[in-house]
Amino acid sequence: MPHPDWNGHYAEGFLPWDTGRPDPLLAEFVESRRIKPGRALEVGCGTGTNSLWLAQRGFDVLGIDIAPLAVEKARAKQAGVKGCRFENVDFLNAPPPGPFDFIFDRGCFHIFDEPRQRERFAAQVAGLLGPDGQWLSLVGSTEGPAREVGPPRRSARDVLAAIEPVLEITDLRSVVFDVQDESPMAWFCLSRRRKAPAQPSTGHG
Repeated sequence: MPHPDWNGHYAEGFLPWDTGRPDPLLAEFVESRRIKPGRALEVGCGTGTNSLWLAQRGFDVLGIDIAPLAVEKARAKQAGVKGCRFENVDFLNAPPPGPFDFIFDRGCFHIFDEPRQRERFAAQVAGLLGPDGQWLSLVGSTEGPAREVGPPRRSARDVLAAIEPVLEITDLRSVVFDVQDESPMAWFCLSRRRKAPAQPSTGHG
């Protein structure tokens, strides 16, 4: 499949994923104090809403996006907000230097159709997390009724196959993506850096 023209979407103003407000699942997670402020990376930051929200809560944030126009729009919203910067980065092929205490992506991991690309994404995250680092990914789900528009659908098996070899999944649950007037289902997937390699599946006895 050809790579979507993300810059073209921003040029045309076709941004169904951009609600203009912080993601409620991210907000709930941060406000629950399951993550402390630290060095954070948002992959696929878009116009910067979530990155700026994190910076306002004490995180030192780098927001990255493959679309130059997205980064331009994010920087335009940055006035007066400290502790946040935006860069045009191809995360899959040239990620920024780590380490990070927290990595967040809202619908970026799931855009890759090929399993090897999702595996590479997870491996890049694993290489950037600090010793106690966590990655929160919000992923379009195969749950819910049929639909012809909205985020790509990935099964729990798709998510596990990509992430489990390189990171320890600590929370995987079904939630609702908050995308304007639509409410497609999503996976809330929280992972952390492994303290021991994943062990092989074993048989009984």
